[in-house]
Amino acid sequence: MYKILDRVNSIDDIKKLNINELEELADDIRHFLIQSISKTGGHLASNLGVVELTIAMHYVFDSPKDKIIYDVGHQSYVHKILTGRKNRFDTLRQLDGLSGFPKKSESEHDIFETGHSSTSISAALGMVNARDLKGENFNVIALIGDGALSGGMALEAMNDAGRKKSNLIVILNDNEMSISKNVGSISTSLSRLRTGKTYYSVKKGVEVFLGRIPGIGKYAVKYIRKIKESFKLLFVNGGMLFEELGFRYIGPVNGHSIGDLIDILKRVKDTKAPIILHVHTKKGKGYAPAENKPDVFHGVGRYDEATGNIIGSDAMTFSDVFGEKIVDLAIIDKRIVAVTAGMKSGTGLERFAEKFPNRFFDVGIAEQHGVTLSAGMASGGLIPIFPLYATFLQRAYDQLVHDVALQNLHVILCVDRAGLVGSDGETHQGVFDSGFLYQIPNLVILTPSNFDDLRKMLEWSVFSGQGPIVIRYPRGTALETDEDHHDSILDPRLLKSGEDITIVTFGRLVSEVYRAALELDKLGIRAGVVNLKAIKPLNAELIISEARKSKKILFVDETVKYGSVGRILSDKIPVDIELRILSLPDQFIEHGSVEKLTEKYGLDYSGIVLKATEWIKENKH
Repeated sequence: MYKILDRVNSIDDIKKLNINELEELADDIRHFLIQSISKTGGHLASNLGVVELTIAMHYVFDSPKDKIIYDVGHQSYVHKILTGRKNRFDTLRQLDGLSGFPKKSESEHDIFETGHSSTSISAALGMVNARDLKGENFNVIALIGDGALSGGMALEAMNDAGRKKSNLIVILNDNEMSISKNVGSISTSLSRLRTGKTYYSVKKGVEVFLGRIPGIGKYAVKYIRKIKESFKLLFVNGGMLFEELGFRYIGPVNGHSIGDLIDILKRVKDTKAPIILHVHTKKGKGYAPAENKPDVFHGVGRYDEATGNIIGSDAMTFSDVFGEKIVDLAIIDKRIVAVTAGMKSGTGLERFAEKFPNRFFDVGIAEQHGVTLSAGMASGGLIPIFPLYATFLQRAYDQLVHDVALQNLHVILCVDRAGLVGSDGETHQGVFDSGFLYQIPNLVILTPSNFDDLRKMLEWSVFSGQGPIVIRYPRGTALETDEDHHDSILDPRLLKSGEDITIVTFGRLVSEVYRAALELDKLGIRAGVVNLKAIKPLNAELIISEARKSKKILFVDETVKYGSVGRILSDKIPVDIELRILSLPDQFIEHGSVEKLTEKYGLDYSGIVLKATEWIKENKH
């Protein structure tokens, strides 16, 4: 089916190809990715942008002896194809299938597991230190995007690495995007470098010309390299940022020219100094829908290959509801501002950004800065609302503790993708936040189970709430359940009364628990259902009142075992009421659809029914 790709089953096969064949291989891989990901979903645009770059890296370097580290990791699909995993791509991001990120258990070529941005240079420097101390000889390459370079950790690593007089290659994949369009002064500086293409072409041409002069050529080349800073100042005036940090800057290089990439990688391969190779690529390269909408095709579900139309994407989501409501609230209250960490589209802030550009702040991939920026704005009398994914909130824990909660500032954090998120796997499951947030004083943590809840909680948080407030909600849509509504948004709600067992939960699992209770009715087991609208403060009065009938509480929680809110409830209930917790195990949760994972770990309605019936049977024997 593929002229060249069918011949490539390992990286050894790549090294046998000539430049024309490598270019044909790049075309094959693009077609393969577009076709394959249309069926499985995945990170398409970023991978289409690094096809030639990945081929060139594996052509020049010798993985796994040479260590290639992919920052974030979602752009490692081409790497996986070239290292013997192309035949498993029909299982991509599915339960027990191929991971969408580097995975050491999959291949010896996956050197370091990554899922969050800005980590690759730190990891690479650590490997360089280990290599040098052990007297070993190999290359270490970190591939990092321009969006990830805005993360503070990347800059910390560069500041440290610049002191090394040892081989370290950082390839800056500059595609002008992270998930949303990149922002900030670093992005602006890279833009200047991109548009100053004269430097690289002049430098390369001069070196080739001088190198051909008999006798003095190689000395002239050395001299011209020593005065390269003058070329930069003359033509681009921006690479000096990296030079001042101690790196030798080379670029910008056309990231879609395999010949140029191979040439430059060979030249920097064994340089005894830290190198920054600035490569300019186009996100979504070769597929018009992804080129035109790189943010949509960053992480995409199934789509029609011919048209690029997304399949089954019309359903309203929590992110959509949040985005609509925050605009409505901002019209009423001019103190409301919105913050995003480079995820305007993913968190539902596009409409807000269009309507209130002066009240919208995109900090780039910098969650730590985003939280403390919000704290500063709250100190100045504004009401900052900062939506971010649960998995990325982990990176701003210290700022939330010290800069927001300690000062009891009115910052509203909207934690999207809370609970199981599915196909992105271990690094992205939002199964830790409820546990680590609960420990922080002054926080109020609200947990909507449907869209109406989310709207009311946003209103309450803006107009009635005080201090730091967290609203955590799941990925995707919601099922409505019959509820007894109360005046206070903090009060738990009794969805169903029962004499045999009381099942308590919150968030996305309310619909599973309610369905389980109806199934238990058919088995002659009367189950009460309590929906927690706030997990902090945790009001246990209704739960205790309902549970006095059965003396049994089953707490169902979409979080890891030792982070369960059920453990907090256990301190509040009388000793004559027994509490059992049904949660995720004490482990990192693998990739797979939310439905498959919920079923596997017994958190779907049938698993809840099984747990409840087994408990009831124990008391009958």
